[in-house]
Amino acid sequence: MSLTAPSGSARLEALRAQLAVLEAGRRASDGVLPFGDPRIDLVLPGGGLRLGCWHEAAGEGLELETAVAAAAFVAALAAPLAERGAVVWVMRRDDLFAPGLAGLGFPAERLIQVAVRDDAEVLAALEDALAAPGVAGAVGEVEAVGLTAGRRLQLACETHGGTGFIVRRRPFGGAARAPASGSAASTRWRITPAPSVPAPGEPGLGPARWEVRLERARGGRTGAWLMEKSDGAFPLRVVADLGDRQLAQAQPLGLAG
Repeated sequence: MSLTAPSGSARLEALRAQLAVLEAGRRASDGVLPFGDPRIDLVLPGGGLRLGCWHEAAGEGLELETAVAAAAFVAALAAPLAERGAVVWVMRRDDLFAPGLAGLGFPAERLIQVAVRDDAEVLAALEDALAAPGVAGAVGEVEAVGLTAGRRLQLACETHGGTGFIVRRRPFGGAARAPASGSAASTRWRITPAPSVPAPGEPGLGPARWEVRLERARGGRTGAWLMEKSDGAFPLRVVADLGDRQLAQAQPLGLAG
């Protein structure tokens, strides 16, 4: 049996197939994690939380020191990433309660905790984690991220396809530092706890709730919502638009004539 060289059309088809594979890989690295609610997805570029970049979440008041609400929100966001690989959590204070993450839908067995001494080491470890094989996401607790450090994080995300999260957390009793002007974060969120509401007829507490404000979205719009932990297909559920909820609470009661 004789072998012949592939024809020009065959080589062209092979090249097209290779380009299709590369394009599919590019789309995967530029993918999104949708919230499953158009009220949020439509204000975010691409219809969800962008992968292959990093996002920032912070609380208010004492929450900037404990970071409980912001960490819980980020854990819920990162839960789908843990299905694809490990998630590394880098912190200065070793007080992350891993079993509590299970209640937020985060598989604690996919969590790798790293304790370091200062913010500089947090950011360095975060870069290393995002470059490590088998890591789908990485979370770092720092007081603030400068513009140069933010660009380095973004480069690490883009180069290796990982997704990063910054939980802003200042030292106990320290003065608050503002986020860097022109931050490289793809999105910036402000998270405050909200009272939980149990389902009708059920005693006890309901799912964890937060007032969520999207303060910055590169290429998108801002917004505010009341959200809670969901057991459905998406880790978080929108309860109401925060502005509408506040307006409804402020309206006076009418008197029947």
